Amino acid sequence: MSQVVGLTEQEIKRRRTFAIISHPDAGKTTLTEKLLLYGGAIHQAGSVKARKADKHATSDWMEIEKQRGISVTSSVMEFEYDGFHINILDTPGHQDFSEDTYRTLVAADCAVMLIDAAKGVEAQTIKLFHVCRMRSIPIFTFVNKMDRAGRDPFELMEEIENVLGIRACPVTWPIGTMGDFKGVYHRQTEEVEVFEGGRHGITQVKARFVPFLSDEIGEVLEDSYRGKLMEDIELLDVAGDSFDLDAVRAGQLTPMFFGSAMNNFGVESFLAKFLEYSLPPTPREDKEGNSIAPTAKDFSGFIFKIQANMNPAHRDRIAFMRVCSGVFNKGMTVKQAATGKDIKLAQPQAFMADARESVETAYPGDIIGLFDPGIFALGDTLYTGKKTEYAGIPLFAPEHFARVSTLDSLKRKQFLKGVMQLATEGAVQTFRRADGLGEEVIVGVVGELQFEVLEYRLKNEYGVDVTVTRLPFTAVRWVVSTPKELKLLRLPSTALIAKDRNERDVLLFESEWSIRWAQENNSGLELTDTAIRE
Repeated sequence: MSQVVGLTEQEIKRRRTFAIISHPDAGKTTLTEKLLLYGGAIHQAGSVKARKADKHATSDWMEIEKQRGISVTSSVMEFEYDGFHINILDTPGHQDFSEDTYRTLVAADCAVMLIDAAKGVEAQTIKLFHVCRMRSIPIFTFVNKMDRAGRDPFELMEEIENVLGIRACPVTWPIGTMGDFKGVYHRQTEEVEVFEGGRHGITQVKARFVPFLSDEIGEVLEDSYRGKLMEDIELLDVAGDSFDLDAVRAGQLTPMFFGSAMNNFGVESFLAKFLEYSLPPTPREDKEGNSIAPTAKDFSGFIFKIQANMNPAHRDRIAFMRVCSGVFNKGMTVKQAATGKDIKLAQPQAFMADARESVETAYPGDIIGLFDPGIFALGDTLYTGKKTEYAGIPLFAPEHFARVSTLDSLKRKQFLKGVMQLATEGAVQTFRRADGLGEEVIVGVVGELQFEVLEYRLKNEYGVDVTVTRLPFTAVRWVVSTPKELKLLRLPSTALIAKDRNERDVLLFESEWSIRWAQENNSGLELTDTAIRE
């Protein structure tokens, strides 16, 4: 028994599960590709710039992603590297799909924040950063696109600290920032890493490490670069934050790395340090505030993502589960916390984007896919032994609404099934009028591009053509408490009383002013812009 426990602890210690977050076009999918390349999971990186060619980024598996050149859903990739078992959660960068990113961050132990060297901290980065801070997860910063002219690295460091409110400590420092990138300086080892050989951007590139204070440095760096680097090092040592691993792991200090994911500059050295500094899976709190250690003997895990039709030929549905404690074994029977029902997990799968393989055993930190016949919901906890239930995953208030209907009344059944499944995934939220008038489905989304994805997927996955008629609402609020029946409240004439798909009361408003007016004219009316997904 002790040997089994020891093995489990060893497996947990070598797990690293992290998400990559960034503003659109910062190079997140490209960085993911290169991490897979250095991890040996792929041998040649996909062409991210030419998505309409035959090759596409490994993490973008949905057809619409390949056509539009963007990531619209999170994907999961796992691989082995230098004794570590790595689980990457690649999230959509586009703000219209930020809710999928929020859910994915719940399953991560840390995050890699990608910043464009020329643009610095951008709006979506700020939004996602704050989600990470709420969970106090460690954040590692990779300043990307150093092969192009970029901003002064001191300016970027100051912006991270002022805009995001977290101290930054460069672990590497760029040499050449005006489109003349030569490599990076490693502050801890006082070595310069320059790059040579390989097909930049496609295959692994060779790196040469040279001590900065050695006679050899003249062979790789000209006097002007050496002088500038010396000045930067002296300034960093005097004015910068010192490296503190405890502060990094507590989410209070972000280590900074510089490189070019497109050209593979600095990627492997970043990966090595990230694995050294980041934590293996940590304890998680249940609904009661109890800390559940990953080494606990009983199994527990939660569903953070549901994806329908990953294999269009089979019209299947996969629930993604993060293992939190104990050991998962294929065929094991677990309890579903929400229903108390026993469920046999007979077809677990591991992923490389849409490629799958059967899983026999999984440990805390691992992400596995479960065949879902329609019994799982986002936020579900599965467990063995003593009842365990983790906090649910919140719903965020949509900002765009539309009435969606099928063009062919004979296909209404397929239409409702498709909309229901996409709502279960969290791709959209659905509402209906509380007065029972009309059979139309009201769909709410965080970003307008989600309507396009909705139309595309209903047509291509369910064979249904739909009309999408925009509605003037800009916000939905869930009703926490009300002094009287909703239909008796004083509400703006443009407000709509509705139900969400879990039959909870909601109010749809056209403006923030309308929300304030409703609350000011109805003492005791309590509203919220988030709800727990059920």
